[in-house]
Amino acid sequence: VQLQASGGGLVQAGESLRLSCTASGFTWRYYDIGWFRQVPGQGREGVSCISFSGGSTYSTDSVNGRFTISRDDSKNVVYLQMNSLKTTDTAIYHCARADSGHGCHSWGMSENDFDYWGQGTQVTVSS
Repeated sequence: VQLQASGGGLVQAGESLRLSCTASGFTWRYYDIGWFRQVPGQGREGVSCISFSGGSTYSTDSVNGRFTISRDDSKNVVYLQMNSLKTTDTAIYHCARADSGHGCHSWGMSENDFDYWGQGTQVTVSS
């Protein structure tokens, strides 16, 4: 099982980025996928997730209305469209696969429900 996050970079506040999560080694369409972020020295934060069907999503309050998660199962990819970026969005972003398929809930997401993690991609937002 492998997941890979890409698309990070250095942008100015107010600009946009689109992150991609690609995967191999498992049947993609059966699994919820989540995006997490981490600032060095701080805990991991769940950002957004999408159910295996794509019919249900969750985003944490701090990104709600600015970030949009989507998936394209024909390409085994999950996207995180990040608009109106803020300096507080600066972090390493990881995508992860939900253990037993389901880890994305309408009320939130927990890293304990995700078992495989991809190498992260750095997002840096300057003021």
